[in-house]
Amino acid sequence: MIVIESLQYLVIKNLIKLYGYVIMPNHIHLLWSVLKMNGKESSQGSFAKFTAHEFKKQLLQTDSEKLASFASNKSDRSYQFWKRDALAISMSTEAIFLQRLDYIHNNPVKERWNLCENPEDYRWSSARFYISGDDEFNFLSHYKP
Repeated sequence: MIVIESLQYLVIKNLIKLYGYVIMPNHIHLLWSVLKMNGKESSQGSFAKFTAHEFKKQLLQTDSEKLASFASNKSDRSYQFWKRDALAISMSTEAIFLQRLDYIHNNPVKERWNLCENPEDYRWSSARFYISGDDEFNFLSHYKP
């Protein structure tokens, strides 16, 4: 829910438009367009900072052993929750966008994960939105206006 709340904030503040997502056990995929900066901070920076602080707070309360696994020896942080070099791919054509959307929606059904039988059954994904229009968290925009 920390990731969901951060995405909701970015959408409500008109910092991003979110077109697709999937939240997996150890990674996420987001298809978004950045509308503006969050003050002096990028949307990606705001997302990473907010979620990292919330992850730390939650793990301090519930699982300090797990928190220790995110310890960092870097001088500018005590913990590292996100990869520093997140992969950003330009969606220059509709075909590329649809290929990436299909890829992320099918992530939970892949044999490696086997989190659900059908993409639309996975709660932490935009797949259901593109099939039925259901937007449980009220933050998605259809890629075709």
